[in-house]
Amino acid sequence: MADQLPAALGPLLRAARECLAAAGIADPALDSRLIVEHFSGASRTQAIAQPEQKVSSSVLSAIEAALRRRVAGEPVHRILGYREFYGLRLSLSPETLEPRPDTETLVDAVLPFARATAERLGECRILDLGTGSGAIALALLGAVPVATATGIDISLDALATAAGNARDLGLGERFKALHSNWFEKVSGRYHVIASNPPYIPTRDIGNLQDEVRDFDPHRALDGGVDGLDPYRVIAAEAAAFLEAQGKVAVEIGHTQKNEVSGIFAAAGYTLNAAHCDLAGNDRVLVFERRKP
Repeated sequence: MADQLPAALGPLLRAARECLAAAGIADPALDSRLIVEHFSGASRTQAIAQPEQKVSSSVLSAIEAALRRRVAGEPVHRILGYREFYGLRLSLSPETLEPRPDTETLVDAVLPFARATAERLGECRILDLGTGSGAIALALLGAVPVATATGIDISLDALATAAGNARDLGLGERFKALHSNWFEKVSGRYHVIASNPPYIPTRDIGNLQDEVRDFDPHRALDGGVDGLDPYRVIAAEAAAFLEAQGKVAVEIGHTQKNEVSGIFAAAGYTLNAAHCDLAGNDRVLVFERRKP
């Protein structure tokens, strides 16, 4: 493919787009632009205004390799090594989920409460269970300047990625990465406990989109036989770490609202709010402890 790629920026973009389109990639225009801009360092404006700008042979080789990976099914953001989330650029690693727009619904759901808590108390302590790349915690820290967050994960690789993202975003002093199996090593109390836990039933993992099944870590997807095991853990154990007027917010699969609500109700929680994602699917539930 390398000898077929033109060295001028404009024709290179077109050739990359045609390559991905021929392979049946869903959005060849976007993916080719992301790949060419990332590896060439050229901006969208440059590609339009200076289509004859040359790129080096090493850049062409890198773009060729990236296109081959994309044609083979690897998600474009895995190839780039980062993903934008809530306006933040987050590095990815093999053991982190690729944060997706659906999860921004969780940030939106708890952000007003986090801001109000920070305004009232001068602080807001956040616990992000299964932090992965740190997406939820770091988005909240970016929006609430006096907030602090602890991101827990069972994966050391994920924790290193989250801590690196915190440093890169200038949030390192307010973010703590903690190696823990759910609440096992957690201490203290938090105003917000948030989680995008694994919620895919084990039997359904094989039916996921190829890009998810083959490239997202299965440990971050598999929620047990019925997909609800993590919610049972969170509902059973969160109260010991939740401030009196705190909230627990969880992302759910779009068919799980009733089951997850029932699990939390049985553990002494009231459903405070339910939020849909941009597609109109049930996506986030927010709970608070039932008043005695």
